[in-house]
Amino acid sequence: MTTNERIHIDGSFGEGGGQILRSALGLAAVTGKSFEIEKIRARRKKPGLLRQHLTAVQAAKAMTNATVHGDELGSKYLVFEPGPPTPGDYHFAVGSAGSATLVFQAILPALLVAGRSRVVFEGGTHNPWAPPFSFIDRAFMPLLRRMGAEIDLRLERHGFYPAGGGRFVCEVGAANPLRGLQLLSRGKVVRRLASAKVAHLDASIAQRELEVVKARLGFERHELEAVAVKDSVGPGNILTIEFEDQDGSVEVFTGFGEVRRSAEDVAKHAIRDARNWLKADVRVGEHLADQLVAPFAMAGSGAYRSTALSRHTLTNITITRLFLDVEITPVSEGQTTTVSFDGAPPIG
Repeated sequence: MTTNERIHIDGSFGEGGGQILRSALGLAAVTGKSFEIEKIRARRKKPGLLRQHLTAVQAAKAMTNATVHGDELGSKYLVFEPGPPTPGDYHFAVGSAGSATLVFQAILPALLVAGRSRVVFEGGTHNPWAPPFSFIDRAFMPLLRRMGAEIDLRLERHGFYPAGGGRFVCEVGAANPLRGLQLLSRGKVVRRLASAKVAHLDASIAQRELEVVKARLGFERHELEAVAVKDSVGPGNILTIEFEDQDGSVEVFTGFGEVRRSAEDVAKHAIRDARNWLKADVRVGEHLADQLVAPFAMAGSGAYRSTALSRHTLTNITITRLFLDVEITPVSEGQTTTVSFDGAPPIG
């Protein structure tokens, strides 16, 4: 690991949000490189560290015994000087409806390198502004395991926005070097499932969402399920639409219920994303493309084909290049983009 340099990051560039900090924390942990970041979340209505971002910093600090300056609520400047990732039992609680899955995202690279760990995360698990647990567990985790990671997640309590209060457990086995995958073509879709979850809300909401999926995507009755969530602290609603191909790969598209948003509109949002993915005939959707940047870069090899990359993903790629000696090459063709990774030795 390289420890004799400090990377300077302008937190206002690109999408200008918390992803810049989370990516930096994860990659600093696995490379040993220190960084300082200014103008944290400068493009957000409430810039600086909010509860979930501070929890991510504290989690990365605990796992690497890092020296940190500026780790307080509202801070727009941070210095992070990590040691090597340390396996162990950890417990990180956001203490609000802030996303626990984003805290997980920030320390995932460190967990993959440290190995032999158990981590409890508490906070929001199903939040409109973050990858929901359903997506992380069903779409992202299976690919990580194919890359060689020994990792499993278990949801113990749903945490919908705005109440939060969710809980999930991550267990990591041996720290294996990651290997790149070739995710360039999508196999035939062999299974579809639309699942509408409601917590402390009228069950008709789920049924209305599923009816829209049935009408617009042609799902059969056996491909629709309504789930009454009993373990949530507060009310909530999420619709997930899953497609599994013949190779066992899964993509997940989501719509979240919100105050003054109809069930039909929730369903239309998820259906729109699913249709865009189906029409593009790619293996990797917009949000999964973002999640895969760090592990593919850590592997130093592999490629995936996705829809046009979001600003979020492009910003993530820029940060990753600062920490890892890997060529990340996005090549666009029409409405699709192929992202290839090459040149770095595996980390892990």
